[in-house]
Amino acid sequence: MSEQSHFEELRDVNVWVSLTDSKLDIASVISRVKSPKAGAVVLFAGTPCPTLTLAPSLIWLLGTTRDNFDGKPVTHLEYSSYAPLALKTMLSIAQSVKEKHALTAISMVHRLGVVPIKEESILIAVSAPHRQAAWKGGEEALELCKEKVEIWKLEEFGGDEGGVWRANQDGKGGVQVESLDASHHG
Repeated sequence: MSEQSHFEELRDVNVWVSLTDSKLDIASVISRVKSPKAGAVVLFAGTPCPTLTLAPSLIWLLGTTRDNFDGKPVTHLEYSSYAPLALKTMLSIAQSVKEKHALTAISMVHRLGVVPIKEESILIAVSAPHRQAAWKGGEEALELCKEKVEIWKLEEFGGDEGGVWRANQDGKGGVQVESLDASHHG
């Protein structure tokens, strides 16, 4: 029996936001924002995808999901959200950033569930007539997404260490979890 993947999306004019439990598709996210009106496309990906060949005129902003946090080895991340609220927040951010930076289009997708090290957890692609607006818009969309969207992550350290649940924000402390099994009992 094969597993069903889960995907939810909200849209507006040249704005797409989605949550999925499947591996993220960089080419699909970029194809949504490419336009003859746009001279620049910026992509933020949780990790680089060396097998993807794209036009050299695209601007890449690549972050890497680390295999450690605060000196502790991380075995994987697990993302959770209240999807209806998270999608509405993502849509509001995308609409606001699109208007503020005069973007041609914006697409944001966040992965939920277990995300192994070296796999993308978020993709944000923006296009604009000029690269400066695309850079600023892409960066602002990422920072606002991390700051405001109702998505939480479990950093699983493995061994006896357990994991830490935290808001999906860089450098923020979290709540220690004894173990995944213990968190479901009593």
